[in-house]
Amino acid sequence: MSSSIKNRLPFYFLLFCLLALVAYLNWPEAVSEQKQHQRIVSVKTVVARQDEFRDVIEALGNVRANEQVLITSQYSDIVDEVTFTDGQMVKKGDVLVRLNHQEEAARVKELEANLAESVAQLNRFQGLWKKKATSKSQVDEQEAKTKAIAAQLLIAKTKLSDLTIMAPFDGVLGFREISVGSYVESGEVITSLDDLSVVKVDFSVPERFFTTIKIGQVIQAKNTAYDGESFNGKVTSIDPRIDDVTRMVKVRAEIPNMEFKLRPGMLLSIAVERKIEQVLQIPENAIIPIEDSHYVFVIMDNKAVRKQVQVGRRKPGIAEILDGLTEHEAVVTEGAIKLREGTLVNVLED
Repeated sequence: MSSSIKNRLPFYFLLFCLLALVAYLNWPEAVSEQKQHQRIVSVKTVVARQDEFRDVIEALGNVRANEQVLITSQYSDIVDEVTFTDGQMVKKGDVLVRLNHQEEAARVKELEANLAESVAQLNRFQGLWKKKATSKSQVDEQEAKTKAIAAQLLIAKTKLSDLTIMAPFDGVLGFREISVGSYVESGEVITSLDDLSVVKVDFSVPERFFTTIKIGQVIQAKNTAYDGESFNGKVTSIDPRIDDVTRMVKVRAEIPNMEFKLRPGMLLSIAVERKIEQVLQIPENAIIPIEDSHYVFVIMDNKAVRKQVQVGRRKPGIAEILDGLTEHEAVVTEGAIKLREGTLVNVLED
């Protein structure tokens, strides 16, 4: 062997070792990449489809009775009789409380007797005047006296009537705040009365929805006391003013409440239906957000294909797709995090 070849042997040996090292370092990555392309990922899919999309506005509101009033007394007196119990249903005109009225009743009887006497005297004077046996001024004086007694009698009867407190409308009474024999001051609360056959609910929505809220629109209301049950009503009025601080507009709706399930003060979650459309929808968990873009994986020939989509409106668990998908495409909902473009898939459930 020539001396030049012998001198190059160390160089050849080092070159061989270097190539072997490079091959060794790259071999696991190549094998891993090959295995990655060969692996099959199990996924679950849902078919994109056109479905009903209810465009709703969500808000919170408090229940109010259709009519509500605090029953009070106009006069101060002693309670003679209480004819109701807590929570009782009453009709308009039902007697609730009678105050001591003996003095007023006696006053009415006295004025009725005075009025009868004054009318008889007036009739006698009028007969005499027709016979020219008395003056016209005496007749006029007696007529004025009769009218004054009649006015006093009307006032006395009104006061006597006010001492008997009655229900102003049909409804449900609250707690009784007085007892028989107690002294009631003028304006003191005796009980409350609520008409619950229909309840009102006031809520606020952002001003951007002002033009889309209309009288007669259907609302759905829910309360935590009735899990899974909803109450339907309609928008009855819209506040013409918008709050210049909160930029919200007040809306009032009425809900039939014949079973009296809803009570004043309850907090309701309100959903106002603006319109119902048929749109392309997919589950919200199928969407993969990357920066400002949204992507989904669809299945084509048992392979994953990534598509960019344009997302529209959302509601819990559902998203509207404006562009990027067509109806009936199978969209991956579970297992998408393991997918890459072209990954083989095994669909577990459609």
